[in-house]
Formats: sequence, structure tokens, C-alpha cells
Amino acid sequence: MISTEISARTSGSRISEASAPGRFRGKRAAVVLFSHYPSDPRPRREAEALVREGMEVDIISLRQDDHEQCRETFNQVNILRVPFRRWRGGKFSYFFQYGSFILASFFLLAFRSFSRRYSLIHVHNMPDVLVFAALVPKICGARVILDLHDPMPELMLTIFKLPPESLSVRMLKRFEKWSAGFANLVVTVNLASKRIYSSRSCAPEKIQVVMNSPNEEVFQFKSASAALPNEKSGGNFTIMYHGSLLPRNGFDLAVKALETVKEKIPGASLVVCGERTPFFESVMASADKHGLQGAVNYLGVKKQEQIAEIIDRCDLGIIPNHRNIFTEMNTPTRIFEYLSRGKPVIAPRAQGIQDYFGDQDLIYFELGNADDLARKIEYSYFHPAEVRETVERGQRIYLTHRWSRESTGFVDTVAELLGRR
Repeated sequence: MISTEISARTSGSRISEASAPGRFRGKRAAVVLFSHYPSDPRPRREAEALVREGMEVDIISLRQDDHEQCRETFNQVNILRVPFRRWRGGKFSYFFQYGSFILASFFLLAFRSFSRRYSLIHVHNMPDVLVFAALVPKICGARVILDLHDPMPELMLTIFKLPPESLSVRMLKRFEKWSAGFANLVVTVNLASKRIYSSRSCAPEKIQVVMNSPNEEVFQFKSASAALPNEKSGGNFTIMYHGSLLPRNGFDLAVKALETVKEKIPGASLVVCGERTPFFESVMASADKHGLQGAVNYLGVKKQEQIAEIIDRCDLGIIPNHRNIFTEMNTPTRIFEYLSRGKPVIAPRAQGIQDYFGDQDLIYFELGNADDLARKIEYSYFHPAEVRETVERGQRIYLTHRWSRESTGFVDTVAELLGRR
């Protein structure tokens, strides 16, 4: 059994200047992301890892709303927000938003690089070509990291149902190759992504995997023995879904599975966290038609600290993805979030997950199959002892990839990169 507890290293996620070892003291980094900071968890974790090592970090990001400050310091990270926000739309909408942000980032970095003398520029996709905003700092001597969260060709195939040989997909692959070639180092999220990038864009030696492990200061470790009851005594059974409410992530499958399991588990309910979307509204309307009023509890958008608290109150987490090229290669951070709190999770049987977890380390369902998802929910309810053992095995995998280990690898890679100057 796993009994070790991982405690938070600092109070309230605050970074102490005195605790920084100083490996990067006197160096500056600029981080560029087409999303909001600090709510985007991966850029936040990596930026704060650099700050802990003594580096001064500037962030260029989007604004979340018109009332948000354009300049702010958060956990010793300096944030500069450009005065527009992201919105969902068609291909031309993405093209316009990306183009505007690339130009704004280019001129900001060019202007600031002469006074700030950056040692490192860390660019997060999407888009991949955002990395070229670092042209002037790179000429001035900065090293450039391209952090590829998602492969754009595969993601666009999924979102817009494009044929693999379409001009748009071929151009995205070409842009990916150019972008990886421009960067000094490519960082990505899992082994499946590394295989894709190394097969078409750059040598595998140029790619470092830094997994999307949750922040241990928020998702503090709790053993399965402490988090799970010995047996279900009947009554309520709370299932949790959190994340993007988009078609590929399968919220509709979760609702369909809930309708099925209610026959055997009348007290089953589903709590949902995420930003409202037209897809979410259509699924909720369908749930009402099928008599699930009150069984699906929408909690809205929640901060990471709140997500951890809600996980503690639930009995089971689910990741009900549809089958597509993107979900087959994805390793959802939510798996680690549930395991960190000692809770069981039903995950899709997909390559991006099975690169890390064995057949007995998680409760799997057939990707995109609502009936199989329902069967695995029922199994989780009626077999608590077996589920506890599965969670304990899954937690062993989580502990080998917890953020304290992943961040050490990231910081060591940055140190090596800057040492090549």
C-alpha cells in the first residue's frame, strides 16, 4: 500500500525569494502564450519552477476580461497582458487571432529584448509559429524553447473534420517543422507526442518530455486507503467530470452512461465543472428530456484549488473521451489529479495513456463507447475492494511522474540549454 503523504512545499502556492537556490540568478526569461496567465496551469508550473531557481520571468499573455489589469505580478512572475481576448470560431477566426497575437508578441519582445537582455524565450503553442515572435531576442543571443502542448495538425483534424491530405493539414505540418527547426529545444507533454514530432519535424534528441502533472501544492497526495471507504453502503454515488466541454471530450457519453447506470444505482449523480459551451447546452437539454433533471449538477468554472476540493467529495472520476486521432494520443492531466487525491478514475483505453499505465493500473473503458463506460461505472460501485487496489497501483505510476520530478527534469534541461551558449 501507498501511505506516503506529499506535503505542500510552500503555503498558498507562494514562492519565497529566499528559497530560490539561485542557479539562474541574474538571468531573465520571457514566456509567451496565447492563453490566460495564471489560469493556464502548464505555463504557470514551468514559469514558477524557473522563478524558484532565481530566474526573473516575464509573461506575455491574453486578457481574460476587460477589467483585468494589463500589468501584474503573481508569485514573483511579471505578467504583461495584450489588450484582447481569445474566442472560439472557424478557421479564419483562428487565423486572425493568431496573427494579431504573433505581431503583438514580436514587437513586445523586440522592444524589450534590448533593455531586458533575455537569456531564454519560452513559447507555448498553439500556434506553433508563435515561436517566430522570438526572432529578435534569438538574434541577440537568447535560447528559444518551443513548448508543444498539442499537435496542431491532429487537433485541427479533430475540430474541423479535415481530410488528412488537405492543404490546411499539410501546411500545419510544414509550419510545425519550421517552428521546431527555429527553436533550440522542443518540449512536449508525453511520449506519444514525441513520437509524432520526431517522425516528421525534428530529431528525437531535440525533444524533451515534461508531463502535465498537477501542482502538488494544490493536489496534495492522499493515499487510497485514506480517501476510499471499505465498502459502499448504498445511497448517493457521485461521479465527476471536469475539463473542456467540447464534443471530443465526451460529456455526452458521460450523460448517456449516467442514464444507463441509474437503473442499478438510483443514487448516482454527475457533477460537472467547466466553461459553458453550445455543446454543453445541447447535451443538458437532452439530459432533461431523458429524465435526468437534478442528476447532473453543473458547478461552472472552478479554480484548481476548488477542483481538488470537489474531487475529495466525489466517489469516481471519469474521462469519457470520444475516439479520434487526438484523444488516442492524449494523456489527460485529470488522471493524475484524481489519483493524487486517492480517487478511482475511469480512463479511455488509448495509446497516450497506456504508454504510462498498465492494464491493471487504471479502470479502462473502450474509447467512445458509452455502454462500456456505464459498465465500468457499475463495476466501480459494486467492487470497492478491487477498485481500491487499482487506485493504489495507479498511484505508484503517478508518484513517478509527480510535478516535483517533472519540474526537476525541466529545470535541468533549461540549465543545460543555457550552458551551451
